[in-house]
Amino acid sequence: MQYPNYPSESSCYATINNKQMHYLEGGKENAETIVMIHGNPSWSFYYRHLFTALIDKYHCIAPDHIGMGLSDKPADGEYDFTLKKRVDDLDELLSFLGIDNNLTLIVHDWGGMIGLAYATRHPEKIQRLVISNTAGFHIPLAKQIPWQLKLSRTPLIGALLIQGFNAFCRGGVIKCVSRKPMTSDIKKAYLSPHNHWANRLSVLRFVEDIPLDKNHISYDDVDKVDKNLDQFSKLPILICWGLNDFVFDQYYLDEWKNRMPDAEYHEFDAGHYLLEDAGEEVIPLIQNFLEKTQAGQT
Repeated sequence: MQYPNYPSESSCYATINNKQMHYLEGGKENAETIVMIHGNPSWSFYYRHLFTALIDKYHCIAPDHIGMGLSDKPADGEYDFTLKKRVDDLDELLSFLGIDNNLTLIVHDWGGMIGLAYATRHPEKIQRLVISNTAGFHIPLAKQIPWQLKLSRTPLIGALLIQGFNAFCRGGVIKCVSRKPMTSDIKKAYLSPHNHWANRLSVLRFVEDIPLDKNHISYDDVDKVDKNLDQFSKLPILICWGLNDFVFDQYYLDEWKNRMPDAEYHEFDAGHYLLEDAGEEVIPLIQNFLEKTQAGQT
């Protein structure tokens, strides 16, 4: 399938923990490295315009998590669908690519927790952060879990909705934009990697991997990020936020402002897929932020 404006010429594959991980790689070989980490249920397609805009000046990497995008789609028993495993995969990929310092992480959705968990492992490698509609901490106390998310985590019902009816992915291409509806070809590009029951398993497991209590397998990993987030507060940080997000909403943005008061903030009347809804405004902000925070500039 042809993916609109997707830089397929930059597609690469690496064997990561015995699975084929797809990633985009492009740009200047000896330049600063920008790593773009997607969430659920998106893939590197989400970053296509940003990737293309940055490769003239930076070395850019945009992986697809295992089970997502163009990466392998393992079945249960073939892969451990947990936050720790996702971080292990990212760690392995960047090690394979020989990337070990001066990293800028651009994170969105559950990619925020994955990227920040990696950063917590290797704080000395992180130069700056670009954050949008995500979390690096436990669910804010005042935040009510959306009923759609609760329903999606219900045994059997969740599998029927997410794997059977593809409700999570289909809902994403409709509900995650608020300024301008996605065109049919953009919708198809988001949906095509998860085109049948088996290929939507990772989408379901991502939803199930959000820890809602201390007994959850990923709770301690999230807790470690939460408790160590302040160490990044003095880094250059850009936070761009779509205000029309029913999950990562004002409660999450307020928590970021509390945790990272010195960050640069920009808010948009836009949905969860911020780069789809307001990319023409957000991408120049990211470019400007990267230029003014280059090593030795500030």
